[in-house]
Amino acid sequence: MDTTTERHQNTDPPALQPLDAESRRAARGATRPGDRIFLGLSRGSGILVLVIMAAIAGFLAYRAAIAIGDDEADFLTSFEWNPSAIPSRFGIAVLAFGTVVSSLIAMAIAVPVAVGIALFITHYAPRRLGGAIAYVVDLLAAVPSIVYGLWGALVLVPHLHGLYGWLDAYLGWTGVLAWNGGEPRSLLTVGILLAIMILPIITNVSREVFRQVPRMHEEAALALGATRWEVIRMSVLPFGRSGVISASMLGLGRALGETMAVAMVLSPTFDINASLLDPGGGTFAQNIASKFNEASPAGRDALIASGLVLFVITLLVNGAARAIIARRKEYSGANA
Repeated sequence: MDTTTERHQNTDPPALQPLDAESRRAARGATRPGDRIFLGLSRGSGILVLVIMAAIAGFLAYRAAIAIGDDEADFLTSFEWNPSAIPSRFGIAVLAFGTVVSSLIAMAIAVPVAVGIALFITHYAPRRLGGAIAYVVDLLAAVPSIVYGLWGALVLVPHLHGLYGWLDAYLGWTGVLAWNGGEPRSLLTVGILLAIMILPIITNVSREVFRQVPRMHEEAALALGATRWEVIRMSVLPFGRSGVISASMLGLGRALGETMAVAMVLSPTFDINASLLDPGGGTFAQNIASKFNEASPAGRDALIASGLVLFVITLLVNGAARAIIARRKEYSGANA
């Protein structure tokens, strides 16, 4: 009995020893000069970003409050833009509609194509072919916006008559895709151009995410008899879902704020058309770029007020993306 008791006593875990002074200092934070400097720099950088964001928001809110206070129209629902009139009358309904619709069209076109290209490069194409395609995609990401705008105005718009005619012939009965034969400088054209512009961003980020999929996951699925598509559907896409969402939000951010390319392609009017093929509409960035230089002080405040709305929309989009990613942590690469 005594031997058994002694054996159990010997197997008990040792008592925790109190930390010495140096260990307590290390547990509280950085102790070496390099660690303290790095901690201060990283903390200061984070605080600086918050200060800059707060300064931008404060400036926009101050100037927007002045403009909205003098506005005799409904700022959120009015289709009129005449801030230099006496009294001032302007609203953002047309701009908000055009910005959101053109960005959604761009996302609907770009995201499936970008994910398909990323999957082809990482899982289907031979190494040399995949490297060549990736190089071309990287070059597209480096093309300036003004070049995309020139290409859209001189090449894309004249060659869209056939597509618009086909959409009107087969889908014109919906009303949303009806075409009256005008110049194709509409929100659909803007959405197509924006899709081409954000395609490299989404493709590059998705490609890097898909490359991080553990090889053992794919080999295990193949060993169980899965086809190549089943491997992608069950192993690759779940692993890279949060990364694809992040890539899509980066592309959406560029689509929401694109300026010069949209200004060169769109025929702006302050009307909301039932058809996406009819010329007209506008976006926040395009309206600011086209009217800022010739605007009066009241007009500039009105443009800044519209910029505040775009700022809020961007923050909401980023917040929604973070919430979606947080709900799908089990699919992230860090937890795979």
